[in-house]
Amino acid sequence: MDERKKLEHQIALATRTAAYTSDENAARRLRQFADQLGRKLSPSSSRRAQITARAYQLWERAGRPSGRDLDFWTEAEREFSPGDTPGQH
Repeated sequence: MDERKKLEHQIALATRTAAYTSDENAARRLRQFADQLGRKLSPSSSRRAQITARAYQLWERAGRPSGRDLDFWTEAEREFSPGDTPGQH
């Protein structure tokens, strides 16, 4: 596995684990870790990893419905469009 894929995998794992944990302190630290890893990626890869992580969070929050992956992806993309801050929409 190349370095970029390894970082993306670690980001996804940290984000998923943060979504599942009930310990808010641990969840916050996992999200910070995922953010640190994301900064190691190139800007376009980092953006993709951020969108992936956010889409996963939105999917989790909605109760994990099947067949709506594109909805959550486009919502996450909108949140990360230039000039926007995630969570403003």
